[in-house]
Amino acid sequence: MTEDRHSVLLVTKDPKLSQLVSVMLMPPLFEVDILSDFNEARRRVSERVYNIILADYADGEGSDFALDASDSLSTILLLTPPAIFEEVSYRVEGYGIISVTNPFDQFYFYNMIKAAIAVQYKVQILSSQTTKLKNKMEEIKLVNRAKMLLMQNLNMTEQEAHHYIEKEAMNRGLKKTSVAENVVKTYA
Repeated sequence: MTEDRHSVLLVTKDPKLSQLVSVMLMPPLFEVDILSDFNEARRRVSERVYNIILADYADGEGSDFALDASDSLSTILLLTPPAIFEEVSYRVEGYGIISVTNPFDQFYFYNMIKAAIAVQYKVQILSSQTTKLKNKMEEIKLVNRAKMLLMQNLNMTEQEAHHYIEKEAMNRGLKKTSVAENVVKTYA
């Protein structure tokens, strides 16, 4: 489940940091958007999903942005000054945000990016599984509703209603959910 490209959003007011990250995270493996305005970054995150978000602490503005962005499926790295690293890390780790000291050693930073990529793959897998489970639950609810309607309107038992839906699906070459939708439309 590997991607050819990883989308990265860097939010910082520090041009040196922008330059350093641009040199380290180069195309074609990385697609990096760099913003210096945290409000613009909020807007961008609401419009698009990034694999990785790098937020510079920037006197707390980056921390607030990272917390706001933590609802997204992005892996977030908060670049934090060493003097307040423990305090900030403790505050944000419950939101799934990874704190990284800034300034940083390039080898350490690249390893953190690799870890963020690994986390991102896991998030994508879990998100996909969650979506499948939600869809399956909706299908079960729909079929159960159709069975209830058949029981109420045609005086079927639960087993007879279940058998009816399965048989109709098989005979007509449809999914059980399609038959259930037709039953709901007919009797609801």
